[in-house]
Amino acid sequence: MVKTSDVSRMAAAAAILVATYFLALGAVRLANLWMLIFGAVVVAVVVRAIADPLVARFKIRDSYAVLTAILLVLTLVGAVGALFGQQISLQIHQLTDRLPGAWQLLQVRLQASPAAGAIFEQLHNLGSEAGRALAIAPKVLMGLAGGITTLVLVLVAGVFLSIHPAASREGLLALAPLSARPRLREVLNTCGGALKGWIKAQTISMLLVGTVVGIGLWVIGVPAPLALGLLTGLGQFVPIVGPIASAAPALIVASSAGGEAVLMTLGLYVVVSQLEANLITPLVQKNVASLPVVLGIFGVVGLGTLFGPLGVLFATPLTLVIYTGVTMLYRQDVLHDPAAHAPGEAPLTGRAKPVRRRKDASPPA
Repeated sequence: MVKTSDVSRMAAAAAILVATYFLALGAVRLANLWMLIFGAVVVAVVVRAIADPLVARFKIRDSYAVLTAILLVLTLVGAVGALFGQQISLQIHQLTDRLPGAWQLLQVRLQASPAAGAIFEQLHNLGSEAGRALAIAPKVLMGLAGGITTLVLVLVAGVFLSIHPAASREGLLALAPLSARPRLREVLNTCGGALKGWIKAQTISMLLVGTVVGIGLWVIGVPAPLALGLLTGLGQFVPIVGPIASAAPALIVASSAGGEAVLMTLGLYVVVSQLEANLITPLVQKNVASLPVVLGIFGVVGLGTLFGPLGVLFATPLTLVIYTGVTMLYRQDVLHDPAAHAPGEAPLTGRAKPVRRRKDASPPA
C-alpha cells in the first residue's frame, strides 16, 4: 500500500519538474528580452564610464553626472555632425547610388571571365533572391521601425540604470542567500569593470581602424572613403561578422574603378585587419579586459545561434561577462586556482588571495 507521504513527495516532485519545464520554456521564449536587458546594461556602463570621473572630480550627485554625460555625448555628436555631417551625408548618398551600378559591372566582368562561370551563377541566384526580398520590403521597413523603437527603449532603460546602478545591483542580489551576497557583489562589480574597460578599448579600436581605412581608401581613390571608413569603424563593434560585412561594400565600389583598385582595397583591409588583431587590440586592451580570441569566436557563433542578430551584436561583451563570472566563481572559488585572474579584477599585490573554506571542513585549530 502506498503511503500518503510518498504520494505527496511524488506530487511535489512532479510539480517541481513541470514548473522547471515551463520556466525554462519561458526563458527561451523571452530570449530577446534578456538580450535587450543586457543591451541596457551596456548602455548604462557606457554612461557611467563618462559620469564616474565627473563624480570623482567635481563631487556632484550621480543624477547630475549622468545628465552631464548625456549632454557631453550629444554635444560631441552634434559637433561631429556640424563639421562632417554634410560631407558624410553626401558620401552616403554617393555610396548608395554607386553600389547598384558597381554590382552590375562586377557581374558583367565575372560573366566575361570563363574561369568565373560558377561564381557568376551564384551571383545570379543571389540576385534572384534579392528580387524576392524586394517583395517583402514593407515587412522589412516595419521591422526596421520596430528595431528603432526597441533601440530607443534600450537607451532609455540604460540611462535610468546608470542613475542608480547600486540600487539595481542590490535588487538583483536580494534574490541570493545572505551568505553569498558579498562574493556575488564583488563578481558583479568586477563584471562591470571588465565591461567598462572593454568598451573604452573597443571605442579606441573603432576610431583607429575607421580612420586608417578611410585615409587608405582616399589614397587609393575609392569613391566615398569617409562613409566607408565610418562603416568599417562601426563594424568593428561586432567581431568577425562586422569587419567582413563592412569590407564588402568597399570592394564592390572599388570594382568600378578597375581590378587594380579592388586588389589594393583588399590588401588595405587585410593589412588593417592584421594591425587590428596583432597591434591595436593588444595595445588598447592590455591589462584592461582581455578575452581569449577562441572564446570570442565561439561566443559569436554560439550566442548568434541562440539569440539571433542581437546575440551577434552583444556576443563579445556577454562572453566577457560569462568568462569573468566563471573565472571568479569556479576557477577561484571551487578550484582555488592561484593563476585565475578575471578581466577587470584588481591585481593582487603584496597580499595573498583569500581561500574560501568549504562548509564541511573542520575549523582551524
